[in-house]
Amino acid sequence: MDVARNIDPDEIGFDPARLSRIDEHFGRYVDAGQLAGWQIVVTRRGHVAHSSTYGMRDAEAGAPVTPDTLWRIYSMTKPITSVAAMILWEEGRFELTDEISRWLPEFADVRVYAKGSNLKPYTVPAVEPIRVWHLLTHTAGLTYGFMQTSVVDGLYRAAGYDLGWPPGVDLAAASVALAELPLLFRPGSAWGYSVATDVLGRLVEVVSGQRLDDFVADRILRPLGMTDTHWWVDGEDAERLGALYVPDPRTGRILRHDQFGAVARQKPTLLAGGSGLISTAYDYHRFTQMLLRGGELDGARVLGPRTVRFMTRNHLPGGRDLDALSTGGFAESIFDGVGFGLGFAVVQDPIPGRVPSSVGEYYWGGVASTAFWVDPAEEITAMLFTQLMPSSTYPLRPRLRQLVYSALVD
Repeated sequence: MDVARNIDPDEIGFDPARLSRIDEHFGRYVDAGQLAGWQIVVTRRGHVAHSSTYGMRDAEAGAPVTPDTLWRIYSMTKPITSVAAMILWEEGRFELTDEISRWLPEFADVRVYAKGSNLKPYTVPAVEPIRVWHLLTHTAGLTYGFMQTSVVDGLYRAAGYDLGWPPGVDLAAASVALAELPLLFRPGSAWGYSVATDVLGRLVEVVSGQRLDDFVADRILRPLGMTDTHWWVDGEDAERLGALYVPDPRTGRILRHDQFGAVARQKPTLLAGGSGLISTAYDYHRFTQMLLRGGELDGARVLGPRTVRFMTRNHLPGGRDLDALSTGGFAESIFDGVGFGLGFAVVQDPIPGRVPSSVGEYYWGGVASTAFWVDPAEEITAMLFTQLMPSSTYPLRPRLRQLVYSALVD
């Protein structure tokens, strides 16, 4: 399905000529061979002010980006899994301060890395248990193996938890295995981007009594009409899937990444709540509009408006920003003046990061350079889809913000 422009931009405060700079700027990446293709959507006050595609979803096959192209959204799965958890919270199924070991007993006696090497780590008992809000805010002490900045990251990689998952392991088994690895820090004491949302997905399964994909489909995707969002694609749908690329280290031009690209065409053993979904611009537009409207879209209410506002405030200890609390090793975004809520980064002050935005704007992105943000103050949503790993290759996200906000003239 298409998410087409449905209003003259100047009717909602955008200068059309300035909006056209978006396509001119991002088109240069394709023309230079640095991106295969992309799709960008910008809305305000519920109207689509800008919607464009350019280049190829599959350069080798000569298949262009179309409005219904399927994109691996990787970590843009995290906000959807976080919403799933908060649906259960709204039903009184748990409190944010509850220890997760109540449902995931494998996390009852976690230990924290103190010193030592990968071969001989020294750990101490965690004086603070992992609580639900720790998973939602990435303050649980979990990590990612691909960070490669700590001994604990190395232990993750040695256990098979790198950019992917060990073959044949399901979410329940992964939760048990991750609980056996030491924490990077005491829960609640720092911010570390991690597998926390994957563990949160397992919590959703245990609390709800459903598989994660079934719960997400029943409570989020189907009510919102997100019919093209799944954990894998096959048949005719696979023909719409964008190919995955990495930059050639010598030239910067795109190289096809078949190893990870093929994963999206296989039914996964493990439903990764932190990185697993494939979606379209239309579907994710539906999700962002639901958030902008306070949890409801076209008569389907997913969350209450106060819950959405609660989720999109900074929940980090002491109201500090990610620059102050981050353990490092994550280059997807600028963290100065940015806090973290329950599933989203939240702008506290746009000045330290030197990127235009509004206080209260919330956002996230994926490792293949996809991104979105929701700005309640200006009633703007924006989305960028492409398929280039890693997302830190080019400054696509701050550039899109510059171009969108400089086109706003009311």
